[in-house]
Parts: sequence; structure tokens; C-alpha cells
Amino acid sequence: MISVINECKKQQIEELKEYVREELKKARAVKSPELLKLIDSIQLLGVAYHFEREIEEALKDMFETYSRLVDDNEDLTISSLWFRLLRQEGYHLPSDVFNKFKDEEGNFKESLIGDSPGLLALYEASHLMVHGEDILEEALAFTTTHV
Repeated sequence: MISVINECKKQQIEELKEYVREELKKARAVKSPELLKLIDSIQLLGVAYHFEREIEEALKDMFETYSRLVDDNEDLTISSLWFRLLRQEGYHLPSDVFNKFKDEEGNFKESLIGDSPGLLALYEASHLMVHGEDILEEALAFTTTHV
């Protein structure tokens, strides 16, 4: 009886893993910002090891093709998530992607204060700074103050 239950559970797990793989493929095919959120969720759930190849391929594709999407996007959450996920995987991205979120005086825009998900994503991204990236130091100070 127990072995039958274990087999059913194993089958369910395999079906769910296949479902996630299909969702990754679909999001990747349409170059959707939702792919960023899906990869982040998979990592946060601690199951990314099941999808290492798919995530690696998706991030490589993002690095090569998504820069235009991020350049044209005024969404702090998406830009920060894109930056963090790729930096975590070792891709070198310029931190000036965050310049568009600054005002004429060089400060982060006050309008960002109401964007809690964006601030949290920027806070997480700022921890991947390398020496000399002043904008990420400023981002860390700004988000620490307003999160």
C-alpha cells in the first residue's frame, strides 16, 4: 500500500516538474517579463535545482536579448529583477540600468517610494554591487531608508 502511495507521489512530482518546464518554455518564447518572476519564484521555493538547465538557458537568452526590454521598461521591479538574476549567475551587467530611475538632480525619484515591490527588488539587486558602483551604493541607502 505504501509503495503505491509513493509511486503516486513520484508521478505527481514528475508531472509538476514537467508543468514548470512548460511554463518556463512558454514565458521564454514570448520574451515575457513574467519569466523573470517565474525564475525568481522557483529559486525562492528552493526547487531551482530541478530546472538548472532550463533556467541557465533562459538567463543566457535574457542576457543576449532582453536588454532592449529593460531599457524601454520603466518598471523598477522588472529592471531590478533582471539585473539581480543575471548578476547572480555571473553575467556582468552595467549598473547604469538604474539611471532612468533618478531625477534631474541625480537622486532616486520620490515616486519610487510608493513602489514597495520595486524598492524590495532594488534593495536585493543593490547587494550584488561591485567596488565602484556608486549608483548601487545609493540604491542601497535609498531602499534601506524607504523599505
